[in-house]
Amino acid sequence: MTIATRKIAILGSTGSIGESTVRVALASQGRIEVLGLSSHRRLKRLVEQAQQLTPEWIVATGGEAANFDWSGLPGSTRLLVGDEGISRLVRQPEIDIVVSAIVGSAGLAGTWNAVDAGKTVALANKETLVMAGPLVMELAARRKSRIIPIDSEHSAVFQALQAGRRADLKRIILTASGGPFRTWTAEAIASATIDDALAHPTWNMGRKITVDSATMMNKALEIVEARWLFDLAPEEIEVVVHPQSIVHSMVEFVDGSVVAQMSPPDMKLPIQYALTFPERREGPAARFDWTASHRLEFEPPDLQRFPALTLGYEVARAGGTSGAVLNAANEAAVEEFLSGQLSFAEIVPACRSVLEHHSFDSKPSLDDLLKVDRWARKEISRWVCT
Repeated sequence: MTIATRKIAILGSTGSIGESTVRVALASQGRIEVLGLSSHRRLKRLVEQAQQLTPEWIVATGGEAANFDWSGLPGSTRLLVGDEGISRLVRQPEIDIVVSAIVGSAGLAGTWNAVDAGKTVALANKETLVMAGPLVMELAARRKSRIIPIDSEHSAVFQALQAGRRADLKRIILTASGGPFRTWTAEAIASATIDDALAHPTWNMGRKITVDSATMMNKALEIVEARWLFDLAPEEIEVVVHPQSIVHSMVEFVDGSVVAQMSPPDMKLPIQYALTFPERREGPAARFDWTASHRLEFEPPDLQRFPALTLGYEVARAGGTSGAVLNAANEAAVEEFLSGQLSFAEIVPACRSVLEHHSFDSKPSLDDLLKVDRWARKEISRWVCT
């Protein structure tokens, strides 16, 4: 049976995941039709994408939209602005799938509205579930919205789970590249520069996510995301370092069988899988060269050098407001590091300090989570100044 054309909107279309999604759509021979695009700052690139794809809507969420020259837009494309524009876009009845690719907590509102509208959400914005996992998953159940992960690790788990019954799951194993500092001493890591942190050995990602890989905070956040996305206890989630970034994650069943999803490190594959599920199609993702030798290595993570992982497990166990606080503190701390105001070695301690000093609420509302998000960012600013 052949699936119908999937009509999609891409939130954050000019970022790394958004650009890869555009390439997947362009290579789909019309089977993936892009009806909507959004960007915050890269408005020139947004117009170029609109010229390529002729979507029905684009959304500009930044303040620069009012003074930008929109004359290059196709005549049939309508311009929407701000958060209200995102809400209008994801609720359009023609749209089947919303790709949530806005980086950071800014992606929560669009994802929430898409879930509330009952859409299938192809989720690259892990912060949505880190901040508000229980609320989002409960809303998805009520609205019959399906969430399919795009993160390579969670996509791998999602794919591997198709090989067995959920009742037979023993645990999942999230793989981590180890980032650029996998073999560095703790002393060397303490003096790492911005350029050092951005030199990822296998993936080409945005600056914030690349720094998160260097601290392994990305894996800490993925532990929390997996906790809610797959309804797991923290004890059912393990992390293993795999520097080749070929095995993207694994699922272990109760009989001892381990099912792994493998592919070259190319985000176009999990993106296409989310957009065409349950079918698989030819696509633009990189392929293995099986005429060459390949080496797969696995090693346990060093929690002394990468204490962010411990934070991830603590937050996954605590729930409540902890995820929103950790996520906001990390976003703010990474921003301070990239601006030269915070050393690399201070990022994780700053996040722990803010997390330990917040007023914990076990059952927060969405408004409560947004409040502690703002509070945590201010606390990082104070932490930097002291």
